[in-house]
Amino acid sequence: MTNDEPVVAGLQRADGTPVRVLVVDDEPDLAEVLSRVLASEGWAVRTAGDGAGALAAARDFRPDAVVLDVMLPDIDGLQVLRRLRADSPDVCVLFLTAKDAVEDRIAGITAGGDDYVTKPFSLEEVLARLRGLLRRAGMARQAGAGRLLTVGGLAMDEDAREVTREGEVVELTPTEFELLRFLMRNPRRVLSKAQILDRVWDYDFGGQAHVVELYISYLRKKIDAGRAPMIHTVRGVGYVLKPGAP
Repeated sequence: MTNDEPVVAGLQRADGTPVRVLVVDDEPDLAEVLSRVLASEGWAVRTAGDGAGALAAARDFRPDAVVLDVMLPDIDGLQVLRRLRADSPDVCVLFLTAKDAVEDRIAGITAGGDDYVTKPFSLEEVLARLRGLLRRAGMARQAGAGRLLTVGGLAMDEDAREVTREGEVVELTPTEFELLRFLMRNPRRVLSKAQILDRVWDYDFGGQAHVVELYISYLRKKIDAGRAPMIHTVRGVGYVLKPGAP
């Protein structure tokens, strides 16, 4: 592996095999996006579009965690949770819901849900919640000594949320950090504004293209200022991160 490529050491099961996550949502596009993002963590992922499918998949797949939509077309998500827990009491469950009323949150947690996020949500938030649930449950461990991304002289410690370039610390806001993380996970790959909005801001493209341009400019001022540029614009296409000249 060259230093141009990202080094990612993600969560694994205690036996070293990939974490298993079941995504249950009746919106196929959302389920597909979530599946791709979770798979990019090195996790094994399956999807289901309704409660019956979720229960069948869980019996076969034996997931460590379930991302579960509350509103399903056949069986209420809370009922699905109760049946899942009857068979697998230790499975971690993260609820997805379009509802944000206090009573709905209480109902989900009371039914046995471990955590919840409300739609629309950040994909990074879902990942962060799942990582936290799995760690707290003792169902997964960190692979290797740390979670480090490197591209040329740029390094990111994802767990410590620290970034350095040529050994010099770079201070980033949370959004800048997530944007840079996405770029660093895809070095030398041109990423469109739509892809960046999808991955960093919201699964349903809730942001606007100018937001990406603005945050790219912020990153350039912090990452590239006074140095060989690493963040490049591909006119009419998007942005790409490449190792800077020594």
